[in-house]
Amino acid sequence: MAARAQPRGPAPRRAPPGRLLPLPPLLLLLSAAAVIPRGDGQNLVTEDVTVVEGDVATISCRVKNSDDSVIQLLNPNRQTIYFRDFRPLKDSRFQLVNFSNSELRVSLTNVSISDEGRYFCQLYTDPPQEIYTTITVLVPPRNLVIDIQKEIAVEGEEIELNCTAMASRPATTIRWFKGNKELTGKSEVEQWSDMYTVTSQLLLKVGREDDGVPVICLVDHPAVKDLQTQRYLEVMYKPQVRVSQNYPVQGLTREGEPLELTCAAFGKPQPTDMRWLRVDDEMPQHVVVSGSNLLISNLNKTDNGTYRCEASNAVGKSHADYMLFVYDPPTTIPPPTTTTTTTTTIPTTITDSRAGEEGSIRSVDHAVVGGVVAVVVFAMLCLLIILGRYFARHKGTYFTHEAKGADDAADADTAIINAEGGQNNSEEKKEYFI
Repeated sequence: MAARAQPRGPAPRRAPPGRLLPLPPLLLLLSAAAVIPRGDGQNLVTEDVTVVEGDVATISCRVKNSDDSVIQLLNPNRQTIYFRDFRPLKDSRFQLVNFSNSELRVSLTNVSISDEGRYFCQLYTDPPQEIYTTITVLVPPRNLVIDIQKEIAVEGEEIELNCTAMASRPATTIRWFKGNKELTGKSEVEQWSDMYTVTSQLLLKVGREDDGVPVICLVDHPAVKDLQTQRYLEVMYKPQVRVSQNYPVQGLTREGEPLELTCAAFGKPQPTDMRWLRVDDEMPQHVVVSGSNLLISNLNKTDNGTYRCEASNAVGKSHADYMLFVYDPPTTIPPPTTTTTTTTTIPTTITDSRAGEEGSIRSVDHAVVGGVVAVVVFAMLCLLIILGRYFARHKGTYFTHEAKGADDAADADTAIINAEGGQNNSEEKKEYFI
């Protein structure tokens, strides 16, 4: 009897590329049973991964105490990436780095935001174990731009600057600096899908000292370091005027001597108009003005007064004053004076023709004191000489001729006789006083 052919079963199914076949009922039951919450005492170890978009992420599933159980790695959709050292998922960005009984390590290249999520490590033990690791993808700002309200500002104005960091994840933090000084801005965050755009506004009141100073917008973000952009401030300001005395060098202006003054002005834009004038009076006819210089060849008392240098530009006008006081010729000592002040609104250097007067008076005082000391010393020396001569004249030695000849006597009687004889002779007894 011929054997009846056994009916052939259906042909095995093939999974489309990139997809997995449904698991058989037994394996499906086993897979369902393997979803075990994380907890103490598990034999699996892994770490969360933070990676910048476009970089490489490495996932590691490690076994503490290996018993040759099967290790596999699943993606957030619970599709098997690696079963032991075999890769069922047809995504070539996943590459096996290391496989052993105690570790399954896989790298993921060119990471994108779509790769973010939980990846599961499974260990087929009894009971099965599972643990997950989370991949977090960081996206640095795509662009960093500073917009300034006015390209050219005038001193005293308040200008607005805006710095925008586009398409970052997470939202970035923006910091402002003017030179080395940190400033405070106001930030707004907008979210588009999974990305964030941050705009920070800075209000800044500018002065002449801010001209040419950089304003820096700096980004604080875990995906990038030292990302910044800057704009240089351009500030216009009215002139700053300063008057200096070229001659006389000593600073003391005397009658009959010349006087030369120079006016210097700095501003932005550079001053185009500069002129000299005399405050509250007409300029003397003998004064010569040449550009920024003023010259008086022969000073006299009628030149006393305040001379002003004015300068102006497109922003405004400012001035500096010089107070002239003409002294007598050098034969006289100049009287003490006080320092003058200026009424100009811009900080300027004010020059006074009486500068150096205090030093002259000081030198005159020193001469007088020296003369007095010399006179006193001379008087004391004269007094000492007179006293010395006086005491010398009143000091003497007394000599007498009493008992003259007693020294030549042979005995005492003869000495007495010679002495008595000497007393009778008044011519031989003399007294000398020196």
